[in-house]
Amino acid sequence: MMRPTITVNGKETPLAPAAPHTTALDFLRERGLTGTKEGCAEGECGACSVLVARPGVDKPTDWVAVNACLVPAAALDGQEVVTSEGLATVGEAGTAPALHPVQEEMAVRGGSQCGYCTPGFVCSMAAEYYRPDRCEHSAGDADAEHGPNGFDLHALSGNLCRCTGYRPIRDAAYAVGAPADEDPLARRRDQAPPAPVATAYTQDGKAFVRKDTLAETLRLLRERPDAVVVAGSTDWGVEVNIRSRRADCVIAVDRLPELRALHVGSDHIEIGAALTLTEIERRLDGRVPLLAELFPQFASRLIRNGATLGGNLGTGSPIGDSPPVLLALEASLLLADADGEREVPLADYFTGYRQSVRRPGELIRAVRIPLPQAPVTGFHKIAKRRFDDISSVAAAFALDIEDGVVRTARIGLGGVAATPIRALATEAALEGRPWSAETVEAAARVLRGEGTPMDDHRASSLYRSAMLGQSLKKLYAQHTGDAQTTEAVTS
Repeated sequence: MMRPTITVNGKETPLAPAAPHTTALDFLRERGLTGTKEGCAEGECGACSVLVARPGVDKPTDWVAVNACLVPAAALDGQEVVTSEGLATVGEAGTAPALHPVQEEMAVRGGSQCGYCTPGFVCSMAAEYYRPDRCEHSAGDADAEHGPNGFDLHALSGNLCRCTGYRPIRDAAYAVGAPADEDPLARRRDQAPPAPVATAYTQDGKAFVRKDTLAETLRLLRERPDAVVVAGSTDWGVEVNIRSRRADCVIAVDRLPELRALHVGSDHIEIGAALTLTEIERRLDGRVPLLAELFPQFASRLIRNGATLGGNLGTGSPIGDSPPVLLALEASLLLADADGEREVPLADYFTGYRQSVRRPGELIRAVRIPLPQAPVTGFHKIAKRRFDDISSVAAAFALDIEDGVVRTARIGLGGVAATPIRALATEAALEGRPWSAETVEAAARVLRGEGTPMDDHRASSLYRSAMLGQSLKKLYAQHTGDAQTTEAVTS
């Protein structure tokens, strides 16, 4: 097994002597690349964003922006990373580097105030700049969150500016054109991404391991049931940074091909547990409307570029955003260990606070969603911020309504109990009854009593209960266009 290295701005850089828990942020800064900043150490501010070459959706390679503060440097073994310093084009000897088009627009339009956040904004903007289908949008597609050049402002939702300089930053984003034919990073997209490499990196008794296959990984996990399993590290990275957690052994599963497939069959859709949320979103392309509603509300683009369904479900958090949606979709999980595989309905998966039926040595291999899907769906996330926030309450609905009658109802809830739950009593209150304001009003009263919501710094139990009832009324108003109900819900 070769010595771990990372290609940084075109230069192969050895990982040693960094410790296995060292973040990519610290790894880069220790090598003089100080454009990568530490702001929050939680993946919320984007000051640390860098570009990584990953398998593409529309081209062989995509340039993906990730939070360097969360990703272990060891997880980037064999991969290509570009920092803000690497975006400029080096000219002839004795001449200054030419600014990247994104850097140029940020400078010309005053998109930098104190400058601390600027490199992170530049890297996130560069990822959107190189998105293959961005320039296919016309000026007529522009709206409050999309520029006439096809730039999706949500690409910057994980980047914060402390100087409130957002307008000129947005102006710079909406001014960039298409990459030039000779742009080396644009040309790089037409070549294959770096192949996954097996990694076995040990320092001072701590190890970071990535195996070639799922079978090898499961055998290792049987030998080391105490190991921490990571994919995007969007949760574990916070534990390392904020709580100073250190693991004797970390096992990476993010590049395992068996966990990265997406299959659409006649009776189900199967989503690999290690596909990132961004990859799922772009590959499904709206095929599952309820998931399409979820994705823009799940953290930020920077987080979605690393986070996985397997990770979100594996933590067992009662406020994870994906469980309510997957419960409403009646999803099941494929759990694999060294002896084989079993399928568990998600409704039976959670057993207590951050506890599940997953046994030591088991991994979530895939999420399976049955087909056909219910035609009436909705996902409502109640939080203090519109985007990039933890939910106080999350409610997902999937209803089959035929001839004005609710034939089936599936409702998933988060933030109202020790685990994500199905609202079984409310489902029963809806099924077999007319889809009417009277039925919804009665069912909303039942929904307000589901779960055991608690008081905390995000919301009171009374508020959470009230929001559950309002969420069902909102779904009815959105589906029927009932102006009276809409006014009552929003007042």
